Amino acid sequence: MSDVLNLLPEDFFGTHLRADVLLGLSAEPKWLPPKWFYDDRGSELFEQITELPEYYPTRAERSIIRERAAEIARDSGAQTLVELGAGASEKTRGLLDALGSAGTLRAYVPVDVSVGALRGAAAALAADYPDLEIAPVAADFETDLHRLPGAGRRLVAFLGGTIGNLMPAERRQFLATLRSTLSPGDSLLLGTDLVKCPDVLVPAYDDAAGVTAEFNKNVLHVVNRELKADFDPAAFDHVAAWDADNEWIEMRLRSRIDQVVRIAELDFDVRFARGEQLRTEISAKFRREGVSAEVGVAGFELRNWWTDDEARFGLSLSRVR
Repeated sequence: MSDVLNLLPEDFFGTHLRADVLLGLSAEPKWLPPKWFYDDRGSELFEQITELPEYYPTRAERSIIRERAAEIARDSGAQTLVELGAGASEKTRGLLDALGSAGTLRAYVPVDVSVGALRGAAAALAADYPDLEIAPVAADFETDLHRLPGAGRRLVAFLGGTIGNLMPAERRQFLATLRSTLSPGDSLLLGTDLVKCPDVLVPAYDDAAGVTAEFNKNVLHVVNRELKADFDPAAFDHVAAWDADNEWIEMRLRSRIDQVVRIAELDFDVRFARGEQLRTEISAKFRREGVSAEVGVAGFELRNWWTDDEARFGLSLSRVR
């Protein structure tokens, strides 16, 4: 197993976080990008979320991979599996097994912003797949796609519905940039949560145990630690709401009081009125025709489409045109 290749700038959290916080907290309404949930603690919390009874996407996607992994391996013929936002790489094992059985796989490249999560996952995988080259990379998939390693025919896996965290214009840019880094014969395995009843969607982002609320507030802990801010997470309530027009879930933090937050590293004071909301994430939900159109515009051809038994989640395999 290789040590983590760190492509993040030395002051990644500081530099990029400063820019995002200044821009987002100066906006009306206020927002912060969801990538700042994922320090080591945030990654741990998200892994807990994936095991919650209300959070169906991970189980649904895992069931599709379990049933379709052999088809994915056969149709992709991948020699290198690159996984964006790999986290603990748990769902990936089914793909690794199938690609290994197909006799094509040579290397696995997990990509994440959390060095700690990458090290832990890579060590666990190395013990179970001793003949596989595992090359973890700490990178920002929005900016570092052109720098990712990988030889031979590649399969890029972007699972968990994470693409739904990008705004539509950001999705278009991401897919176009990804396509520009790939070669004919390479493939994209894309996980997309599907449009469904809000009675199912909303609890997945507002669980009874409060784990998602803690995960949502973790962004405040990150800003406090990295930028010497004085956010009081207890002064904000977790909110998850369905936007029917845009067909996405919004996660927000709602201020419980009138308050002023000092961000010392930016010499910046942020005022929140009681009831004011800070958007921390969107999670877009998709339909098959929309996925096909979006990957098509970017230069991919959707070749396979699978869902779980309840049609809650979609997994698609697209080939570079």
